[in-house]
Amino acid sequence: MPPTPPPIPKAELHLHIEGTLEPELAFALAERNGVELPYATQDELRAAYSFTDLQDFLDLYYALMAVLRTEGDFADLTNAYLARARAQGVRHAEIFFDPQAHTARGVAIGTVIDGLTRALDAAEQTYGITTRLIMCFLRDESAESALEIFESARPYLDRLTAVGLDSAEVGNPPSKFREVYARAREAGLKCVAHAGEEGPPAYVWEALDILGVDRVDHGVRSLEDEALVARLVADQVPLTVCPLSNVRLRVIDRLEDHPLRAMLDAGLLVTVNSDDPAYFGGYAGDNFDAVRDALRLDGATLRALARNSFRASFLDEGARAAYLKEVDAYEG
Repeated sequence: MPPTPPPIPKAELHLHIEGTLEPELAFALAERNGVELPYATQDELRAAYSFTDLQDFLDLYYALMAVLRTEGDFADLTNAYLARARAQGVRHAEIFFDPQAHTARGVAIGTVIDGLTRALDAAEQTYGITTRLIMCFLRDESAESALEIFESARPYLDRLTAVGLDSAEVGNPPSKFREVYARAREAGLKCVAHAGEEGPPAYVWEALDILGVDRVDHGVRSLEDEALVARLVADQVPLTVCPLSNVRLRVIDRLEDHPLRAMLDAGLLVTVNSDDPAYFGGYAGDNFDAVRDALRLDGATLRALARNSFRASFLDEGARAAYLKEVDAYEG
């Protein structure tokens, strides 16, 4: 048999580091930190990774964060992700983290950021992956809580590239976070936000016009609004789509019905990402493989998706151009 070709080079732009907590590491950290998990075995925990909707997932997601206590825990979590990402062709990763979920448990924001950046600072040398760090606000918490966490992060802003908005979307419109996004832009940070996953296209409009986002995370429901699609196409606003996540969270029933191809055909700047891969059944390369098979995407389309991932990144132009050359030279 001929050797399996390496995965296509890609950037991952929608990745929650807490969502990379595999059962093996969860149990190891629980033992290290004296945390009792409500599951007897790794297999029992993995069996719990089955969800009826976004809130069902979030309940388990936040419960398992209890094992993350120390700077070393966050570094180990990040290194485990980077090793998997490298094996799946990721060359650049822009990583979300949720500080409010940790400070609410008594973990200092400095502990979180120091642990994450300990791994990220060595990522290029160790894994051949360049990185950026994005601090997210929990949208089901108050706007005041988001402002407080942003102010507590000011000593660390030199380590952050952007702010984001995640967690339960319905009933928590982007406009709720107008003020904290204004502060982030004033501080020179890029802005992204989850919108148009469970929430309506109106949330995407708000993310664009009120928050001033540079990228929309998810955005699959944008196709319901022709004027919104025209706006996104005209401005080439990137959408960080997460196909396996969409199926696991019942946003879409079957991967074969995913609107990714329609989004590409409409001229949208779409990228493929893994979201919370430990929970949703696949990392970046797995998502590429899954949509290739389910949607019958050809090599040219996969190459376009890989190019889009670097085009949509917050890389400087020189690094972006170098990565695009890697995609163009790919012969898999």
